[in-house]
Amino acid sequence: MKFIPVIGLEVHVQAKTKSKMFCGCPADVFGKEPNSMTCPVCLGLPGAIPVPNKRAVEKTVLLAKALGCEITKFSQFERKNYFYPDLPKGFQISQYAGPVGAEGKFEGISISRVHLEEDTGRLLHEESTTLVDFNRSGIPLIEVVTEPEFFDPAAVSRFSKELRIIIVHLGISDADMEKGSLRLEANISLRKKGMRELPPYKVELKNINSFAFLEKGLRVEIERQTKLLEKGKKIEQETRGYDQKRGITVAQRRKEEAFDYRYFPEPDIPPLTGISLKTEEEIYMPREMRKKYRALGLPPQYSDVLMRNRELASIFDVVRREIPVDSAANIIINKRFGDPLKMGAKGLVTAYKRERKKEVLSGGELKAVAEKVVLDNQAAVRDYASGKEAALQFLLGQLMRETKGKVGPEEGKKLLKRLIDARTKTSPTKD
Repeated sequence: MKFIPVIGLEVHVQAKTKSKMFCGCPADVFGKEPNSMTCPVCLGLPGAIPVPNKRAVEKTVLLAKALGCEITKFSQFERKNYFYPDLPKGFQISQYAGPVGAEGKFEGISISRVHLEEDTGRLLHEESTTLVDFNRSGIPLIEVVTEPEFFDPAAVSRFSKELRIIIVHLGISDADMEKGSLRLEANISLRKKGMRELPPYKVELKNINSFAFLEKGLRVEIERQTKLLEKGKKIEQETRGYDQKRGITVAQRRKEEAFDYRYFPEPDIPPLTGISLKTEEEIYMPREMRKKYRALGLPPQYSDVLMRNRELASIFDVVRREIPVDSAANIIINKRFGDPLKMGAKGLVTAYKRERKKEVLSGGELKAVAEKVVLDNQAAVRDYASGKEAALQFLLGQLMRETKGKVGPEEGKKLLKRLIDARTKTSPTKD
């Protein structure tokens, strides 16, 4: 291979808050009537004054800490100036010189910065017409920027999945890619094998909402750039989108440099100084979470489901203290009794115990099965009568097999002992 890919990643996460970043409009806008969740602030009307969302700042700090970043002592919002139909003010309130966190490390990749900004509106393309929905405009958006340290699209995809686990686990966002609350962008260029310096250009793949599309889009773009470089052509610095239907990347617009945005401090918002976050919440990395679930005896596929869904994981932690761990995971992940999120931990435990009560054999029906086990296994009965405790465990196993597990172990042992004692007229051991 003549060229080596150099890839950096930008991850945009909508913080899960009740209101938007700089106004009181509800932040839960998915599926709502277009332009119905707006106000003068998020529409950028003259005279509107932005007021920062404290909860969004706290969540940004939490994510920055989880990624090993230093929390900056001086952080400020700035105006990022550019003109696009989904940007009502003609600028975006973002951060550049003073992000919330910087210089972190996650999964072996350097984190350049973690900063907070407002989301833009949403463009809807219908044949020859483009419509604008400003409901999304102003939702708090956390951006994680890595250094260009990826050389393989598969590694980018793996990193993104692990990052999503952290985001969901900490309750920072639902990170639902189908709803757009987690969006991926990758900067990619190629350098000649053996060279150390970064290439003089980069192409940005914008707004990708699938890990699979991210990996495919990168591979397609690597192939496109390779062909151009082999022909001696220059790669244009631009923003491109991945067209999954045609399996190609498509030019969208010329990619700007930082100076093109003419950043300057937002005059209506004072700087954030002495940012801190007091939290007793324990931050687990994905590997630690997998280790925790493995220690409980859960198979990897169950662990992955719980790691990707914070609410399910919380319910599991409560339910597993009431019933066996494997049963707790089974009824939650396989939805044995319905939607676990609607039933809650208490409802699941009640349903499980109700079902177990129906399943357990007792009385004459259980006694008949136990008598059959004793009659069919006379050698084991004699061994137990002579003092071999292991024989009773064998007989219990036979009883469990005959009843298909519909008997409690202690109840089964006591019944077998009584039946054996009645036959031998002696009790080898005390109950």
